[in-house]
Amino acid sequence: MEKITRRGLVRVTEPLFQCYIFIHCVVEERVNEIQHLSGVSKLVQFGGKFPHVADAIIEDLQACFGRDDLISLETRLSPGDEVTVATGAFAGMSAQVLKNLPAKKRVQILLDILGRSTTVEVGSEAVMLKKNTLADLAPFLAAPGSQERVRA
Repeated sequence: MEKITRRGLVRVTEPLFQCYIFIHCVVEERVNEIQHLSGVSKLVQFGGKFPHVADAIIEDLQACFGRDDLISLETRLSPGDEVTVATGAFAGMSAQVLKNLPAKKRVQILLDILGRSTTVEVGSEAVMLKKNTLADLAPFLAAPGSQERVRA
């Protein structure tokens, strides 16, 4: 995924379910044992009940994603997307994509500069989608053909 850092826009690797583990047992019978495992801060509960993830869902996840598989998420900017400028003179500013110029590897964005809307053309690597978390990308992961984008 892409993240904005002090060095600008960088690509990072993140786990699909960050800070979560799935346990196959009757949780209510082993709650004390699980809560005291190293690294466990709390158990997910809804209304005081532990959610059950069906075996079929876990099997589907295991079939789609191997233990060390990586999913390469390519950012495809579209008109109307909200972005943050990651590098250059406008770093940190919010903008809206007007036009994607893939042949030039550039994007045309609309910035608010001194109270005026201004059209600016920047390199596509200089902007990052505001919605750039795994939760935001979940529909992409579930889309048909997403397994083709998985690489070892």
